[in-house]
Amino acid sequence: MSLTPLAFIGADLLALTVMVGALYVPRHSRKDLVAAYVGVNVGVLAVTTLLSTASVGAGLGLGLFGVLSIIRLPSTELAQHEAAYSFAALALGLLGGIQTASIALTATLMALVVTSLWIGDHPALLRRNRHQ
Repeated sequence: MSLTPLAFIGADLLALTVMVGALYVPRHSRKDLVAAYVGVNVGVLAVTTLLSTASVGAGLGLGLFGVLSIIRLPSTELAQHEAAYSFAALALGLLGGIQTASIALTATLMALVVTSLWIGDHPALLRRNRHQ
């Protein structure tokens, strides 16, 4: 394995660590969702890394994601911010695994995802807004 895929994997894991460790845990700290975010991210990263380096067609990759997307796991209802963190974990895994752009562009996009969560989920943002 060359250094290039390792750089993408490292960038993904760094972004995931910042998102979960520095943003989600101090603000919300639901232990069950921490495991979900890490599992989704690393799973998507592994599958997309394998599909991007193997000589399989795009049809197989799309079919695999289609099969995975119809699986519904029983769970409690997620709040909107938890859905945003789930989508961000998925997006970071995809960015790290596809590896078609440069590492600089990929790392910038990962930073954009994490920064937008930092801003959008900041406690000072819309402090006076309440939800009942």
